[in-house]
Amino acid sequence: MNQRFDGKVVVVTGGGRGIGRAVAAGFLKEGATVILAERQQETALATAGELSMLGLVHGRVVDIADERQVSELADWLRSEFGAIHGLINNAGFGISGSIDTLTMEQWDTVMNTNLRGAFLTSQRLTPLLEKGAPASIIHIASTRAVMSEPDTFPYSASKGGLRALTHSMAVSLGPRGIRVNSISPGWIHTGEPEILRSIDHSQHPVGRVGNPDDIAEACLFLASDKAGFITGTDLTVDGGMTVKMIYAD
Repeated sequence: MNQRFDGKVVVVTGGGRGIGRAVAAGFLKEGATVILAERQQETALATAGELSMLGLVHGRVVDIADERQVSELADWLRSEFGAIHGLINNAGFGISGSIDTLTMEQWDTVMNTNLRGAFLTSQRLTPLLEKGAPASIIHIASTRAVMSEPDTFPYSASKGGLRALTHSMAVSLGPRGIRVNSISPGWIHTGEPEILRSIDHSQHPVGRVGNPDDIAEACLFLASDKAGFITGTDLTVDGGMTVKMIYAD
């Protein structure tokens, strides 16, 4: 039986754990060759080894904030495959701090990975995606692009930037056969399920907290031919939380 991504090559940044790992596993199960671009060598190699039972997977050590390392990834992909068909810009993290204490070094560290890194990776891999067209780029943004907890300035700003970058890239890369979309996860639990409380689940309109497979399934859809008429959009995957009116008792 043919799988959705037979013969396709997909790059997943931050693919060593959490959402990235689930996304990588999802594409492998659907026949893709997957490249895990992960900053930590031990994590990249360990995850690639664990996922190898699902299909052909390569762990590559890449700090996406480093221009040289991203260029080296592009060169390796060119020599190994010649073209790629999907890029999932998942790598990212946050640093919290009050407006009085957050340093510019902390701000830059978050922005350099979450926003600059996503653009840099997209830029350097665009020629390979064009050769693999029709191709797809998916940025993993966040509902924090439109709503916030206190003191999450660089994370929220970077995720808002990704959503803006999505529509800018979509109109720019469409003529080159590349669709660009983003996904905004809500609460996606990547730890042990036992630590979640009943209120954590029940406050969601769908009745549960999200898990990494929810985002993987969204990526598989948006990267597939079934989504061929979708570009420049953001898909919110949050169990309904951002449309729920909440009032203090």
